[in-house]
Amino acid sequence: MDHYDSQQTNDYMQPEEDWDRDMLLDPAWEKQQRKTFTAWCNSHLRKAGTQIDNIEEDFRDGLKLMLLLEVISGERLAKPERGKMRVHKISNVNKALDFIASKGVKLVSIGAEEIVDGNAKMTLGMIWTIILRFAIQDISVEETSAKEGLLLWCQRKTAPYKNVNIQNFHISWKDGLGFCALIHRHRPELIDYGKLRKDDPLTNLNTAFDVAEKYLDIPKMLDAEDIVGTARPDEKAIMTYVSSFYHAFSGAQKAETAANRICKVLAVNQENEQLMEDYEKLASDLLEWIRRTIPWLENRAPENTMQAMQQKLEDFRDYRRLHKPPKVQEKCQLEINFNTLQTKLRLSNRPAFMPSEGKMVSDINNAWGGLEQAEKGYEEWLLNEIRRLERLDHLAEKFRQKASIHESWTDGKEAMLQQKDYETATLSEIKALLKKHEAFESDLAAHQDRVEQIAAIAQELNELDYYDSPSVNARCQKICDQWDNLGALTQKRREALERTEKLLETIDQLYLEYAKRAAPFNNWMEGAMEDLQDTFIVHTIEEIQGLTTAHEQFKATLPDADKERQAILGIHNEVSKIVQTYHVNMAGTNPYTTITPQEINGKWDHVRQLVPRRDQALMEEHTRQQQNERLRKQFGAQANVIGPWIQTKMEEIGRISIEMHGTLEDQLNHLRQYEKSIINYKPKIDQLEGDHQQIQEALIFDNKHTNYTMEHIRVGWEQLLTTIARTINEVENQILTRDAKGISQEQMNEFRASFNHFDRKKTGMMDSEDFRACLISMGYNMGEAEFARIMSIVDPNRLGVVTFQAFIDFMSRETADTDTADQVMASFKILAGDKNYITVDELRRELPPDQAEYCIARMAPYSGSDAVPGALDYMSFSTALYGESDL
Repeated sequence: MDHYDSQQTNDYMQPEEDWDRDMLLDPAWEKQQRKTFTAWCNSHLRKAGTQIDNIEEDFRDGLKLMLLLEVISGERLAKPERGKMRVHKISNVNKALDFIASKGVKLVSIGAEEIVDGNAKMTLGMIWTIILRFAIQDISVEETSAKEGLLLWCQRKTAPYKNVNIQNFHISWKDGLGFCALIHRHRPELIDYGKLRKDDPLTNLNTAFDVAEKYLDIPKMLDAEDIVGTARPDEKAIMTYVSSFYHAFSGAQKAETAANRICKVLAVNQENEQLMEDYEKLASDLLEWIRRTIPWLENRAPENTMQAMQQKLEDFRDYRRLHKPPKVQEKCQLEINFNTLQTKLRLSNRPAFMPSEGKMVSDINNAWGGLEQAEKGYEEWLLNEIRRLERLDHLAEKFRQKASIHESWTDGKEAMLQQKDYETATLSEIKALLKKHEAFESDLAAHQDRVEQIAAIAQELNELDYYDSPSVNARCQKICDQWDNLGALTQKRREALERTEKLLETIDQLYLEYAKRAAPFNNWMEGAMEDLQDTFIVHTIEEIQGLTTAHEQFKATLPDADKERQAILGIHNEVSKIVQTYHVNMAGTNPYTTITPQEINGKWDHVRQLVPRRDQALMEEHTRQQQNERLRKQFGAQANVIGPWIQTKMEEIGRISIEMHGTLEDQLNHLRQYEKSIINYKPKIDQLEGDHQQIQEALIFDNKHTNYTMEHIRVGWEQLLTTIARTINEVENQILTRDAKGISQEQMNEFRASFNHFDRKKTGMMDSEDFRACLISMGYNMGEAEFARIMSIVDPNRLGVVTFQAFIDFMSRETADTDTADQVMASFKILAGDKNYITVDELRRELPPDQAEYCIARMAPYSGSDAVPGALDYMSFSTALYGESDL
């Protein structure tokens, strides 16, 4: 490769150096590249009797990559490494990359490690570099090469075909007609091009790919669905595929190119001569049109009417819209033809074209500049004239509009101002009329500007000699006269409204004063009637005394209330006097209240009748409350004695149950005597029940003379009877336990002493922690599992407490268990002998049945089953019988 070719390759390959950045592949593009590049590689590898299936995997060891380069270049590469290790693979790939670099291809961001690691992006980039160098770079068409040469070749070959416009290597090929056109151009017998449709790309693509594979030995590198289903097919895949068509037809193309060059020379000469003739004619016609148009644009004769000026403007718009644009195109085309002609003559080594005198491009540009200058001046003149006429028309229309609006506004205003509606109006209506009149005055003042504007517009129309000035002046004078009359009527109506308002305000103030005093007085009377008729419920003598005092205070306020009533009636009488004196036409009653003098007098009479009735009711209730107070004191005196007596007896029974004086039989006798004395107290409880029944019948709900209720007494009495009975039962059970277990009185006293000591809360029961401390004090040192077992015995209901009875039962059983365990341990030492372990079968065979079953039961937690399998050594056996604390 010479220097020119190498430089050309590097220049074209430069964009591909950005593969690493640009090739963040769209999944659809990557799929297309995989198929295309794989098929392209296999089209060459099959010449060596092999192929690839996965492009990034099959090139990882470098062997097929080196083979591919040898096939497409026709040269031998260095001997490959046959080892399977990574270093051998990297060495082979490096040999292939070095060979590519030796062909003038600059590799960027593509290393052997990425290829060996199966990096799909780098592998596709490397294959694309190989395709560019060995399949596309050497393509040369009409002084263009590589990609541009291939694109030009496609354009030349498909130019005669309908609906084929190849402008790139992506979307131009989506409809499949480009591929079909290439095949038909070189092998027309293979495809019936006339039957193809642009709207059926799948059929077109499949037809081209199938024919190329079957008759042209071009492998199918893409699926039609991949191209149609992608908005923009991958450019590299399309270029690779198209380059295969180029090489397939390159032999026929070379012969065709030689013939085209001869025809091209002749065609260029003929085309140049035609361009010269076209230029001369087009320049002459354009200059003639400019010379005719400029005088029309320079005509400044004014028109007197807006219609005439608008017609001139319409003609000018037709010129700009219809006549000038074609000439602009002609001028542009003239310059294009001139430049194209000069370029073709220069490329053909022909002398430059010199137009006739006055027809140079510069001459045409100068003439065109004069045309545009005249056009600009004409347009400015037209706009100024139209603006002048528009100003006059606008002023006239503005005068008419403002005059019409003003006349519409004033219509009926004079009649409205002459109304005497205020003579029968109320004060609120008068104030509303005044507000309305003030709003009208504000509106009138606001219309002052419009009247002045109407006069100013009429004056300006007169100054501009408007043709209809007389009618404008007459209308303006009428508006001004009417405006002066409206002002006078407005002032007259305001004075009448203000006089009427002052008179009605005096009456309104009296009405308001009446309402302000009548409303609270009426409320007071209604409240008084409600209080005097209200049924009262009291429970104490103090409450009825409070009601009586409040009633006396109310009676003391009646004289002042009567004075207020008379003052309110006086206000009403004053209003009546004013109405009669000034002959005021009152449209209604007092607007501030609905309370009439008749209503006030009626309610006052009712209040005076209710006062003595209230006196009688309060006196009767006072007598009843005195009787209730006597019942409260009687019940309280008895309850304050019985309640403490019950509490004292409960405490005494508790002390007897935990005392250790005498034997259990002595305690039992003492408790039975207490029970008898308690039962003898029952008549006093019955008497208290009778007093309580009287209180309930009197509907007495509280009693300040005692904190005890009958419910408290009943509950305390029932608890007292239950406690003495339960305590007697516990002592009886203790006696039974003592006699059954053979516990001495000293042991019972010791158990009671320990229990009482650790019953820290003195409730007659120990919680779990107190029970644990008690066991430890008595020599127990068990683990959590053993303590849980003991708690399940003494507290089977899981209440978290241990009673004295449960404590005695446990201690008596533990004492018996220890004796049995000692007997079994002595037997174990004899049975085990020197081997230091014993089995379940040996236990059952050698020990008495009761001792054997006891031993097996205690060993069960350490073996995991009821029938202990295997054997236990002495340590495990001892732990099962005595617990971990004995080890």
